[in-house]
Formats: sequence, structure tokens, C-alpha cells
Amino acid sequence: MNTLQENLLPPSQTTTRDWHELADRILQGHPLSSEEGLSILRCPDEQLLDLLAATYRIRRQRWGNQVRLNFLINAKSGACAEDCGYCSQSRVSKAEISRFALLPRDQILDGARTAFQRKAKTYCIVTSGRSPGKLELDLVLELVPKIKQEYNLDICVSAGLLGQEQAQRLKQCGVDRVNHNLNTSRRFYPRICTTHTFQDRIDTLRAVRNAGMEICSGGILGMGEEDADVVELALELGNLKVDALPVNFFTPTEGTPVTAANPKKLTPRYCLKALALFRLANPRCDIRVAAGRELHLGWLQPLALYAANSMFVGDYLTTKGQPPIEDYRMIEELGFEVVEE
Repeated sequence: MNTLQENLLPPSQTTTRDWHELADRILQGHPLSSEEGLSILRCPDEQLLDLLAATYRIRRQRWGNQVRLNFLINAKSGACAEDCGYCSQSRVSKAEISRFALLPRDQILDGARTAFQRKAKTYCIVTSGRSPGKLELDLVLELVPKIKQEYNLDICVSAGLLGQEQAQRLKQCGVDRVNHNLNTSRRFYPRICTTHTFQDRIDTLRAVRNAGMEICSGGILGMGEEDADVVELALELGNLKVDALPVNFFTPTEGTPVTAANPKKLTPRYCLKALALFRLANPRCDIRVAAGRELHLGWLQPLALYAANSMFVGDYLTTKGQPPIEDYRMIEELGFEVVEE
């Protein structure tokens, strides 16, 4: 039976597992299978804490109780010619968001100062559009050395599709990591975007890796995909050996096609199972609980850090995050600690 056929089985026909036995095998180097991935997403709710306890063992081996903070600046918003149906900045979106050209140098430098003050280790500079134009690329090349010298921050750039020459220039100026999310499975991708392909995204990640930078790539859950698509994405990212993996939960935004399609609502328990899946499929990866965590995890949000070791402190691209003081309190009350070295 193939993965998609398995995905059609009702939850009552899935099998429960000894989650600690699965964790033992992961710790011994056993790669997660598609069937095991589906069983994680379909873990009975009464076994959720057992699953999280087993997942925490994997997280603890690589990351201990540390939490890495990241700060994001939306350096250019809107005016994107792509038709990504989930994105409020795309040409098919009618969402009421702030739209602006590339921010001035001082504002981007101010963002770096804020990142430093909020104990973030990574400063994420994001620009909208299919691919970076000369203006965006030149500004990043100018500012990255200054930011690294003054604040000693790791720099992650998210600027759309990249060619090898563009990736090499980012590497040469000191960029540590490039974010380019796969977002969903290869099978489901044409349902959310037609102006570029899943393979285009894979090619960008390969250019980043060939240039010698770290890869940051993850997904968005809750866009109408099937369980099998989530599992395929988790395993694909494992095959690519990504260094950082943001798990985003789709935030309905009036005016976007995915919101209008009204996909099935995510539950806090499903979100936790998905985080466990990404951790078990990527045991040594920097896994970030990202956009939508406040909305979809609700009161269960602290439990996300038993799978994830990383989070944004502050706002996202076009949606608000919770106040940083609440993030610090959550981390402290869990008995975890922010990475500061």
C-alpha cells in the first residue's frame, strides 16, 4: 500500500505505537519511514504526552534545554508577482496589509539592534518578490558585514528564488543562512502556486548549499493538504539535510485564496503531533515553531518546545507575534534557557 493510500485510511484503522521504542531507534540512526510518520500525525490524543516525552528525548540529545531566538524584519512588503495562494503579499491577494518598497538602511540596522536587545542569535532579513533585484542584493551585501561586526548576529536572508551567482555573493558578504521554504509536498504544491514549481525551490536550496551557506527550509501546515503531504515534506527536508526548519501554521487572512478555500482548521493537538513528526524525521535539525503558533497552539503553546528548540521573538511578516516578555516567561517557566553565547 503506498503512502497516499495509507493516508485515506480512517484514524480508527491506524495502529498505536510504543513511542519510546521509536525514539530509541531514531537515536540509533534509524530513519523515519512514511508509515511511521503517518502514525505520529494520527497518534491517539490520549497518547500525546507519551509521544511528546519520547520526542523530547530526541530534542534533548542535540539541544538540551536551550532555546534559540530569532528576530525577523520584513524589509520589503507586497508587490510580489507570484501567485502563492497562502501569501498576503502575492499578486492574487486582496489582503489589507502594509505594502512598502525596500526599507532604508537605518531601519534595517535598527532591526539588528532590536534583535540583539531581544537576545536573538539570528537576524532574518526578508524581502518580497520572486527573486532579489539588484537594489535588494546590493543593500544586503553592504549591511551584512556592518551588522555582524557590531552585533555578532548570525544573518539569515529570505529573498525568493536564487541562482548560483546570487547565492555566492550572499556567502561572500557573510550571510550564514538562507531561508527558502518548500512549504508543502511536491504533490500538493501546484494547488498553492503556479508561477514557479516545487523543483524551482529545490534548485534554490541546492544553490545555497553549493555556495557553502546553511539551509533554512520548512513548511506551512493547514492549507488543505493531506497527512501524507505533511509526512512527505518532513522526509524531503530530512533528505536535504536542512540546518534549520521553521514549522508555520497557516493564519487565515481575509483576501488570500487559501483562506477563501476554507481549509480544515488545525487543532492544538494536531500541531503538536506535527512538530513531533518534524523532530523525529530531522533529529539533529534546528526546528523552529514559527508563525501561527500563538493562534493554533493556544494554551498548549509551551509544549511545542518539547519538540522545537527555536522560535521567533517578535512579529512575523504580516502578522503579529506575542509580546517578547511572554516568550521569555514561557521559556523560563518550562525550565529552559535562552541561547546567549
